[in-house]
Parts: sequence; C-alpha cells; structure tokens
Amino acid sequence: MPSARGKSLKALIRDVADGYVAVNPLFLKSFEPEVLKEFYGEISRVQNDIRLERFPSHDTNAIRLRNVKLQRLYSASMIIRNYARERRFMLV
Repeated sequence: MPSARGKSLKALIRDVADGYVAVNPLFLKSFEPEVLKEFYGEISRVQNDIRLERFPSHDTNAIRLRNVKLQRLYSASMIIRNYARERRFMLV
C-alpha cells in the first residue's frame, strides 16, 4: 500500500477524520497524482465505513462526533477534487 509522509494512507485518513491533519492545497502539493487518486478513493471507502457503523441514536455526543468526521472527510474530498481539476488530472 502506498504511503504519504511516512504513514499509510488509511492512517493519514483517520488523522484527517479526527482533525489532526488539515487537507489543503499546500498539503497536497507533495503528492504524486497516482497517490492522490488512491488517497481520494480511500477517503470514499472510509466515509462508507463510518456510514455503515451502527447509528448511535440516543448518544448525542457520538452522533456529533460521527457527523464531524464525515464533514471533515467530505471537505477533504472536495479540496482534493478541486486541486485535481486545477492541475488537470482525473481522479476516477
């Protein structure tokens, strides 16, 4: 599995979801297009994994945490998509 900045992509995405890593164009500049495509695909998989987890219907803090993680991953995917469009390469 490819790695970025000394970590596996899955660990990096978990850090993004937890708020330890901020995804921005400066962060993405060091990524090769192939690694960026895999990073984008892995974000989609992690989003699906979070959505597949059992919904915590009576725990408001757990609901909030789940939604914040999904929001961070969605914003990271939008930033990656716009970055790829500016650099003129396809992600899918």
